[in-house]
Amino acid sequence: MAHIVLGILFLFVALLAVVSVIRQLKYKNILALLFSALAAIVFGFFSVATIISEIIG
Repeated sequence: MAHIVLGILFLFVALLAVVSVIRQLKYKNILALLFSALAAIVFGFFSVATIISEIIG
């Protein structure tokens, strides 16, 4: 049960990072865009992997 909550929190952070990617595209801030995209990819992967492992296992 606790791991599902962790996966949902990771998913929330990934969604905030996606919002940041869109915002940084508007401001044309390349360094912040790279960090935001990297955060979205990493947190998105870990959230999906955590949720899948809890459902299967």
